[in-house]
Parts: sequence; C-alpha cells; structure tokens
Amino acid sequence: MEINSKIEKAKKGDQIAFTFLLDHYWNEVYAFMLKRTENETIAEDITIETFSKAFDKIASYNSEFQFNTWLIAIAKNVYIDLLRKKKTNLFIEITDNEDQQAYNIADPTPSAEDALIKEQNLSRLLLCIKELKPHYQEVIQLRYFQEMSYQEIAVKINEPLSSVKVKLLRAKKLLAEIIERNR
Repeated sequence: MEINSKIEKAKKGDQIAFTFLLDHYWNEVYAFMLKRTENETIAEDITIETFSKAFDKIASYNSEFQFNTWLIAIAKNVYIDLLRKKKTNLFIEITDNEDQQAYNIADPTPSAEDALIKEQNLSRLLLCIKELKPHYQEVIQLRYFQEMSYQEIAVKINEPLSSVKVKLLRAKKLLAEIIERNR
C-alpha cells in the first residue's frame, strides 16, 4: 500500500517519493541487469537510465502491473537499445524474438532530455551547468567530465552511493529544464 502511495506522489512530482522508489527498487533492477550484462559499470548505467526514463514517464505507469515489473521492462528495453547500438559495430546477435519484443515495447525516439543535450554545443552546455546549484554542478562535472564512477563520486563528496545516484538524476533533469528554458 505504501508503494502505491509513493507512486501516486511521484506522479505529482514529489521528489521524496522519487527518492523512496529509487532506493526501494534500485538493488532489484541493478541485480537484474548485472546478471544480464556481467559488467558492473554497464549494469549501473542501465539502471540509472532506467530510473531516469521511469521517472520521466511515470504518468504512463499502469497500476494493473507491479511497479518492479514495469521497471524491469524499461531496463530490458534500455539494454536492448544498447545491444542494438553495439550490434552495428560489433555484430552482436539479437534474436528475432528480442528484436520484436523491443520493437513492440521500446519507444525509439530519444527522450526530450537526450535530444536537448545532444543539440547544445559544449560552451552553451557549460553555461547552463553553471546555472545549477553548486552540489549539482559538482556531480555533473565529476561524472561526465572527469568520468568518475558513482562509487568514486560517493567517496570524493563523502555521501552515500544512493544519494549520488539521486543527485545525478535530479541534476540531469534540472539541466534539461535549464537548457529548454534557454532555447
């Protein structure tokens, strides 16, 4: 019952509810992806992207299904998208069944955040980053410019790993809003 309440609050934009859902389901989604990818970094990146997409599209969540099942479906689609990108370079085999499943479920269009960030040049992006609060600037800079892992960032800023993940999700969302506003 508490989960449903948090989902409803998250649909209304409650950041505490988002954090609760992230903390509650992080290990399940991460473990699922780690089992599939056998790579901690890739599993972590897919899990972050999964929660980012889920939070962006939480209004479309259908409560007839379990929330964790919905998250796992998103994670599978993120993973399939990753395999498709690699397939052109590495000739990775994707079965027809996986391909059809991804076609039926996956949204092939990039998220608004992805499209906005890609079309900005670096200097404009840096100006937008400077509009973020300092603690958001720091995690963006450490992750994307210094290419530190989430664990390395957690150690550097002396915060729990889950806080770093939430901060990065929030920083990316705020950055997308700033970019949109400055267009």
